[in-house]
Parts: sequence; structure tokens; C-alpha cells
Amino acid sequence: MPEWSDVFQTSQANVQLSFSVYVISFGLSQVVYGPLSDRYGRRRLLILGFALAGVGSIVAALAPSLTVLTVARFVQGAGTGAGMVLGRAMVQDHFGGVDRARVMAYIGMAMGICAPLATIIGGQVHVHFGWRANFVLTAVLAMALILTTLYGLPADARPTGARAHWLREVLDAYKSLLRVPAFVAYGGILALSTGTFYVYLTGLPMVLANYGVGPGAVGFFIMVVPLAYIVGNYLTSRLVRRFSESELMLIGQCLALTGIAVTLILALYEVRSPFAVAAPLILLGIGQGLLTPSLIAGTVGVVPALAGAGAGAAGLGQQLSGAFGGYAIGLFQHDSAVALALLMMSFMLAALVGQFFLHRIHIKARSSAT
Repeated sequence: MPEWSDVFQTSQANVQLSFSVYVISFGLSQVVYGPLSDRYGRRRLLILGFALAGVGSIVAALAPSLTVLTVARFVQGAGTGAGMVLGRAMVQDHFGGVDRARVMAYIGMAMGICAPLATIIGGQVHVHFGWRANFVLTAVLAMALILTTLYGLPADARPTGARAHWLREVLDAYKSLLRVPAFVAYGGILALSTGTFYVYLTGLPMVLANYGVGPGAVGFFIMVVPLAYIVGNYLTSRLVRRFSESELMLIGQCLALTGIAVTLILALYEVRSPFAVAAPLILLGIGQGLLTPSLIAGTVGVVPALAGAGAGAAGLGQQLSGAFGGYAIGLFQHDSAVALALLMMSFMLAALVGQFFLHRIHIKARSSAT
């Protein structure tokens, strides 16, 4: 992306817009895919999504201008959103009980590995073959995913009963979910936890710049939390049979808050070292890895018939909270890590309050059942 301003003779702001368009399309498409997949089947919608991603990638690879590239990125984002939301929904379709959280943990580990791995592969492809080759690669991946979906997933059942307009079905699904307090609690905690992570991603480089860490080294410090997140997901996959999901979530939140608190204390004592910021936040990554799988499992499992809609709403909530967190961190000065730690603490404390509400909802549901 830094090269595109020269390639297309335009401003860097216009280049950044092409990425923003992708993110917006990626987030909003999930809200549509989810409830439609509940009605028409995961397999059909996955094939449609991957086809859109492939078409968008091919057009982007051939784009003669930034305008065409931006439109292609919108189409690409609208397609790739299917994999995120329907992948989560299918876990609910095929796994139950503690296995659902365990599989979500495996997915979290894979996603934690994919992001840095994609950065490495994409960088090498760019250096050796040019930026257009990365879009060719994503088009090939889209085709591979279509074939995987066709031959690896069972055929969808044919829809039964009278069909309402698709937009009416989408709205009805979300109205039903918003009437379920447990779903609202799961989704709210997940969104707040994601907001914490986005605050970290966007705020840490600014803090480290004031601590003398240049662009060449900042990535190594940023990777501390994602790598710790993989460890947390692995621990979840091993501990989910020994502890309840609520217990794992509480342990995860306490670990995350402890890491943030240590970072805040060191900043208040003016310990101006990048290690004083990054090292304690290892606990944040582990805590998020213990917390997130159960939250995602909860958003798709509270109302199994609306698992797709639940995944879509949760995904949009994560995007919105992350966008707010990324914007809010820019409102503060970052001579030290104090503002960064306080904002992350605010998100996680709000998530902790959400967990207390969720605990009360579960107690009330158990008492009603007895």
C-alpha cells in the first residue's frame, strides 16, 4: 500500500481509503451472511462469498486505477466476510458442549498464526513478483476454498416453508437475538475485549516511538500479545474439560487486567522502557486467549437456530468496538504508557461488569429451569 500513491499518482489518504472500504465491506457483509445462512444453508453462502472474493481479487490484480482497485477491494471484503461469520456458525452446527469452546480455541490458534504468516508471505510475494501478485494469490486461495467447500462440506438442506423477503428475514433474526439477554451479554463482552486489543495495536506504536523504538523493531514488540493469545487459546483447548466456560472467562479477564495494571503502575513510576510496556501485556494476550473462545461459542450457541445471525452480529460488534478503540486512543498524548493502559483498563473493566451480568443471567436461567 505505501507504493500505491506513486503507482497511481494519488494521495496516501486515498490509498488508505481503499483499505477502509475493504474493512467496512468485510464487517457489514457478516451481518447479511449470518441470518441468510440460517435460512438457506452455510454451504451456498460460503461458495457465494468465496466467489465474490475471487472476482474482487482478480479485478484488483488487473486494476488500471486506484478507483477500480478500491471498488475491487469492496467486492473482495464482501466476499471474505463469509468465511469469518459462517466458519463460526458451523462450529455450532457440528459441535456441542465443551467441544464447541475447544474447537473455537483451535480456530483462535489458527487465526493467531495466520496473520503474521500472511504478512511474511505477502511481503515476499510483493518483493519478488510485485504487489499485483498478492491479489493473484488471494484469487487462487478463493478458488481452493470453493473446492474445499464443495467437496468437504455436506450439501445444504432445501429451505422449507414460506419465504419472506431476505431483508425481512435478516431484520427478524436480529430482533429475536436482541431479545435474548445472554446473547447481548456475550456479544458485549466480546466487543469490549476486541476493543481492548485494537487499542493495544494502534496505541503501542505511538508509545514505543516516544521510547525510542523505530519502525524496524516495533513489530517485534507488537507481536508479543498475538503470540501470547495463541498460547491462551491452546490453554483453553486443554482446560475446557476441567473448568467451566464461565470460570475460564473470569480467569482470562483477571489475567488481562493484571497485565494492564502492571503496565500502568510501571508507567506511573516513569519506567520508560519498551519492555516495561510489552512484557506485562503477555498476560493480556493469554487472558484474551482464555476468554475469547467461550465468548464466540456463546454468541453462536445461545440460540442455535440463529447461529449464523449470532456470528454476524458478534462480528459487527467486534469491528465497531475495534474501530472506536482505534479512534479513541488517538485523542490522547503518549509521552508514556499511562493513557494506553488506562484506556485498555476501561474496556476490560466494562467487560468484567458484563461478565457479572452474564453470571446473573445464567443463575436466573438455572433457577427458572428447576
